[in-house]
Amino acid sequence: VDQLLMKQKVELVEALVGFESNNKYEIRNVMGQNVFYAVEENDCLSRQCCGPLRSFTIHVLDNFGQEIITVTRPLKCMSCFFPCCLQELEVQSPPGNTVGYVIQQWHPFFPKFIVANEHNEPVLKIHGPFCGWSCLPDVDFEILTMDEVNKIGKISKQWTGLLREAFTDSDNFGIQFPLDLDVRMKAVMIGACFLI
Repeated sequence: VDQLLMKQKVELVEALVGFESNNKYEIRNVMGQNVFYAVEENDCLSRQCCGPLRSFTIHVLDNFGQEIITVTRPLKCMSCFFPCCLQELEVQSPPGNTVGYVIQQWHPFFPKFIVANEHNEPVLKIHGPFCGWSCLPDVDFEILTMDEVNKIGKISKQWTGLLREAFTDSDNFGIQFPLDLDVRMKAVMIGACFLI
Protein backbone atom coordinates (compact mmCIF):
# COMPACT_ATOMS: atom_id res chain seq x y z
CA VAL A 1 0.00 0.00 0.00
CA ASP A 2 1.02 3.61 -0.46
CA GLN A 3 -1.87 5.30 1.34
CA LEU A 4 -3.83 4.69 4.54
CA LEU A 5 -6.71 6.57 6.18
CA MET A 6 -6.91 6.53 9.97
CA LYS A 7 -10.40 7.34 11.16
CA GLN A 8 -10.95 7.91 14.87
CA LYS A 9 -14.27 6.58 16.11
CA VAL A 10 -16.49 9.16 17.81
CA GLU A 11 -17.39 8.23 21.39
CA LEU A 12 -20.89 9.50 22.27
CA VAL A 13 -20.13 9.97 26.00
CA GLU A 14 -16.99 11.94 25.14
CA ALA A 15 -18.89 14.20 22.74
CA LEU A 16 -21.76 14.85 25.18
CA VAL A 17 -20.05 15.27 28.54
CA GLY A 18 -16.36 15.68 27.70
CA PHE A 19 -15.26 12.55 29.61
CA GLU A 20 -12.16 11.36 27.77
CA SER A 21 -12.21 7.66 26.86
CA ASN A 22 -9.68 5.33 25.24
CA ASN A 23 -9.50 6.15 21.54
CA LYS A 24 -10.38 3.60 18.87
CA TYR A 25 -9.45 3.84 15.20
CA GLU A 26 -10.27 2.20 11.91
CA ILE A 27 -7.37 2.08 9.45
CA ARG A 28 -8.55 1.83 5.86
CA ASN A 29 -6.96 1.45 2.44
CA VAL A 30 -7.69 3.78 -0.51
CA MET A 31 -10.76 1.73 -1.44
CA GLY A 32 -12.27 2.35 2.02
CA GLN A 33 -11.80 -1.23 3.23
CA ASN A 34 -10.82 -1.75 6.86
CA VAL A 35 -7.33 -3.26 6.95
CA PHE A 36 -6.50 -2.66 10.63
CA TYR A 37 -8.13 -1.58 13.88
CA ALA A 38 -6.31 0.31 16.62
CA VAL A 39 -7.22 0.62 20.29
CA GLU A 40 -5.60 2.83 22.90
CA GLU A 41 -4.70 1.50 26.34
CA ASN A 42 -4.02 3.69 29.37
CA ASP A 43 -5.61 4.59 32.70
CA CYS A 44 -8.57 6.87 33.38
CA LEU A 45 -6.56 9.33 35.49
CA SER A 46 -4.03 9.93 32.67
CA ARG A 47 -6.80 10.50 30.13
CA GLN A 48 -8.62 13.06 32.31
CA CYS A 49 -5.59 14.90 33.74
CA CYS A 50 -3.04 14.83 30.92
CA GLY A 51 -5.32 15.07 27.88
CA PRO A 52 -3.53 14.74 24.53
CA LEU A 53 -0.09 14.67 26.22
CA ARG A 54 -0.87 11.44 28.09
CA SER A 55 1.21 8.31 27.84
CA PHE A 56 -0.37 5.49 25.88
CA THR A 57 0.03 2.12 24.29
CA ILE A 58 -1.85 1.60 21.04
CA HIS A 59 -2.48 -1.91 19.81
CA VAL A 60 -2.95 -2.24 16.04
CA LEU A 61 -4.89 -5.37 15.13
CA ASP A 62 -5.55 -7.04 11.81
CA ASN A 63 -9.03 -8.14 10.70
CA PHE A 64 -8.57 -11.45 12.56
CA GLY A 65 -7.89 -9.70 15.89
CA GLN A 66 -4.16 -10.50 15.89
CA GLU A 67 -1.95 -7.70 17.22
CA ILE A 68 0.55 -6.75 14.52
CA ILE A 69 1.89 -3.38 15.74
CA THR A 70 2.35 -1.90 19.21
CA VAL A 71 2.94 1.85 19.60
CA THR A 72 4.15 3.11 22.99
CA ARG A 73 4.51 6.74 24.08
CA PRO A 74 5.75 7.74 27.55
CA LEU A 75 4.30 10.72 29.43
CA LYS A 76 6.14 13.91 28.48
CA CYS A 77 5.20 17.57 28.79
CA MET A 78 5.39 19.70 25.67
CA SER A 79 6.13 23.34 25.05
CA CYS A 80 7.32 25.18 21.94
CA PHE A 81 9.62 27.29 24.11
CA PHE A 82 11.54 24.63 26.06
CA PRO A 83 13.57 21.86 24.43
CA CYS A 84 13.25 19.48 27.38
CA CYS A 85 10.84 16.54 27.48
CA LEU A 86 10.18 16.37 23.73
CA GLN A 87 7.69 13.80 22.47
CA GLU A 88 8.84 10.36 21.34
CA LEU A 89 7.41 6.93 20.75
CA GLU A 90 8.51 3.40 20.00
CA VAL A 91 6.96 1.15 17.36
CA GLN A 92 7.12 -2.63 17.60
CA SER A 93 6.05 -5.03 14.85
CA PRO A 94 5.33 -7.74 15.76
CA PRO A 95 4.91 -6.81 19.45
CA GLY A 96 8.23 -7.26 21.25
CA ASN A 97 10.32 -6.53 18.12
CA THR A 98 11.24 -2.83 17.88
CA VAL A 99 11.20 -1.57 14.27
CA GLY A 100 11.63 2.16 14.85
CA TYR A 101 11.14 5.37 16.77
CA VAL A 102 9.61 8.78 16.16
CA ILE A 103 11.43 11.57 18.03
CA GLN A 104 10.37 15.21 18.18
CA GLN A 105 13.05 17.79 17.37
CA TRP A 106 12.97 21.11 19.15
CA HIS A 107 11.87 24.10 17.10
CA PRO A 108 10.07 27.20 18.45
CA PHE A 109 7.46 27.40 15.66
CA PHE A 110 7.37 24.28 13.49
CA PRO A 111 6.65 20.72 14.63
CA LYS A 112 9.56 18.58 13.45
CA PHE A 113 10.18 14.87 13.96
CA ILE A 114 12.89 12.35 13.15
CA VAL A 115 11.83 8.86 12.05
CA ALA A 116 14.51 6.39 13.13
CA ASN A 117 15.05 2.68 12.52
CA GLU A 118 15.33 -0.04 15.17
CA HIS A 119 18.95 1.04 15.92
CA ASN A 120 17.76 4.62 16.52
CA GLU A 121 19.50 5.76 13.32
CA PRO A 122 17.66 8.61 11.52
CA VAL A 123 15.94 7.52 8.30
CA LEU A 124 13.35 10.22 7.49
CA LYS A 125 12.15 13.61 8.71
CA ILE A 126 8.63 14.97 9.21
CA HIS A 127 7.95 18.72 9.09
CA GLY A 128 4.62 20.28 10.02
CA PRO A 129 3.07 23.71 9.48
CA PHE A 130 3.60 26.80 11.65
CA CYS A 131 2.81 25.88 15.29
CA GLY A 132 1.10 22.70 14.09
CA TRP A 133 -1.95 24.38 12.60
CA SER A 134 -3.06 26.04 9.42
CA CYS A 135 -5.86 28.30 8.17
CA LEU A 136 -6.73 25.62 5.65
CA PRO A 137 -9.13 22.78 6.47
CA ASP A 138 -6.47 20.07 6.00
CA VAL A 139 -3.13 20.25 7.84
CA ASP A 140 -0.18 18.57 6.11
CA PHE A 141 3.00 17.21 7.70
CA GLU A 142 5.56 16.51 4.96
CA ILE A 143 7.67 13.34 5.02
CA LEU A 144 11.16 14.20 3.78
CA THR A 145 14.46 12.45 3.11
CA MET A 146 17.19 13.14 5.67
CA ASP A 147 18.79 15.81 3.46
CA GLU A 148 15.35 17.54 3.32
CA VAL A 149 15.60 17.75 -0.48
CA ASN A 150 12.94 15.24 -1.51
CA LYS A 151 9.37 15.10 -0.26
CA ILE A 152 8.37 11.42 -0.31
CA GLY A 153 4.96 11.57 1.34
CA LYS A 154 2.78 13.30 3.88
CA ILE A 155 0.58 12.85 6.91
CA SER A 156 -2.58 14.97 6.70
CA LYS A 157 -5.05 15.86 9.41
CA GLN A 158 -8.25 16.01 7.45
CA TRP A 159 -11.10 18.42 8.14
CA THR A 160 -14.12 16.51 9.46
CA GLY A 161 -16.72 19.28 9.49
CA LEU A 162 -17.54 22.14 11.85
CA LEU A 163 -19.72 20.23 14.34
CA ARG A 164 -17.36 17.30 14.68
CA GLU A 165 -14.31 19.57 15.00
CA ALA A 166 -16.01 21.82 17.57
CA PHE A 167 -17.58 19.18 19.84
CA THR A 168 -15.21 16.20 19.68
CA ASP A 169 -11.49 15.56 19.54
CA SER A 170 -12.10 12.86 16.94
CA ASP A 171 -9.71 13.16 14.02
CA ASN A 172 -9.11 11.67 10.59
CA PHE A 173 -5.57 11.34 9.27
CA GLY A 174 -4.31 10.28 5.87
CA ILE A 175 -0.83 8.85 5.33
CA GLN A 176 0.90 8.78 1.95
CA PHE A 177 4.28 7.12 1.49
CA PRO A 178 6.20 5.47 -1.35
CA LEU A 179 4.89 2.07 -2.44
CA ASP A 180 8.40 0.61 -2.08
CA LEU A 181 9.09 2.03 1.41
CA ASP A 182 10.28 -0.69 3.81
CA VAL A 183 7.25 -2.25 5.53
CA ARG A 184 8.88 -1.60 8.92
CA MET A 185 9.06 2.13 8.13
CA LYS A 186 5.40 2.03 7.08
CA ALA A 187 4.59 0.68 10.55
CA VAL A 188 6.63 3.53 12.07
CA MET A 189 4.68 6.03 9.91
CA ILE A 190 1.46 4.70 11.48
CA GLY A 191 3.06 5.39 14.86
CA ALA A 192 4.06 8.90 13.72
CA CYS A 193 0.45 9.57 12.84
CA PHE A 194 -0.63 8.69 16.40
CA LEU A 195 2.07 11.00 17.82
CA ILE A 196 1.03 13.91 15.60
